[in-house]
Amino acid sequence: MAKQWSEGHSTSILCVGASPGPEGLLASGSEGGEVTVWSQEGTIIGRLILPGEEDSTSVVFSPAAPCQLYVSHGDTVRVLDPRNLKGHVEEYRGAGEEEINALALNETGSALAVADDSGAVRVLELPQGKVCRTLRRHTNICSSVAFRPHRPNNLVSAGLDMQVMLWGLQKTRPLWTLNLQDVAEEEDEHQQRPGQLFNPPLAHCVSVASCGNILGCAAEDGRVHLMRIGSGSKLEQQGAVKAHRQGASQAHFISFLSHPYWLVTGGNDGHVALWDLSKHPVVVPEGKAKTTLTGPQRKKGKSKAKRKEQSQGREKPSNPEAEKEEVEDEVVSEKSGPKVSISHGDKVNWLCPAVLKGEPSVVVADQSCSLSVYPLSLL
Repeated sequence: MAKQWSEGHSTSILCVGASPGPEGLLASGSEGGEVTVWSQEGTIIGRLILPGEEDSTSVVFSPAAPCQLYVSHGDTVRVLDPRNLKGHVEEYRGAGEEEINALALNETGSALAVADDSGAVRVLELPQGKVCRTLRRHTNICSSVAFRPHRPNNLVSAGLDMQVMLWGLQKTRPLWTLNLQDVAEEEDEHQQRPGQLFNPPLAHCVSVASCGNILGCAAEDGRVHLMRIGSGSKLEQQGAVKAHRQGASQAHFISFLSHPYWLVTGGNDGHVALWDLSKHPVVVPEGKAKTTLTGPQRKKGKSKAKRKEQSQGREKPSNPEAEKEEVEDEVVSEKSGPKVSISHGDKVNWLCPAVLKGEPSVVVADQSCSLSVYPLSLL
């Protein structure tokens, strides 16, 4: 069922990115600083090993200039020309305070967000690469970051402190913070069976639907936590989908299917799933309930972990001065299962939705040196 793209890497692939447009290229990065550029048929266009051989942790094409590929390794971001990988076009050393975990570009390609191990999110003005904002509220590793479509000054971040934050770039404090641990504890009080254990909801991957108002966050508790942003950028409603039997490592909204609420997820259970969330209560509001919004933790997290590792048995972060404010609605829904569930068989490191030769597809990176490509034409 899956096509295999092989021989592009000699180490485990950690990240994949796709260039926009019908003839766009794809890029993948792996351990040891390897970067490979692929055609839509899976032919290798070019390969490069970055200096220092630190892991290539994120690859992102510019939406404004498909000939610009941003790659993070260590605390550095390099800008490459995917058609000619002989060397870098630009280099932003020290773009991250510590090792970078994720990159995100805004829709115009004028700003680059960098999430790193220190918990900081830095925003760089492009093309100069000058740091214009440093956002510090995460108390552990910041694992994922995404700009909101249609809102160039809004940024979402998620981290291993179990916090999801929405930022307005005019300020250096978040507009709101959702503590996934508090949410999960409230849900589990009603659902947990005696003796049943749950992994903490360490936040691994955050994605924003193309409408700009629906967020999805894959977490270690196997759930994808969903949030709806209302007027004034307020958190209007939140809920969850129980997506995987083990930690959910990836969640990406797909912009090229019949509506903006298709979501593809991957997890440590070796499954890849496609979800239609168009009727989910967070997307289509139903009912009225109350939940709490928790302010960011003040205590510095001590544990050090990597997004790509299984993170279990972590000490519960303290929240001594949590600020509480009300959110309008909370809905938890596990009624409907995925439209498509693929037993991939290996832990998922990264998912990349892409249209390949006119066919909607998802590219899967796992613990191996090869990429797997699954068609979504099962719909």
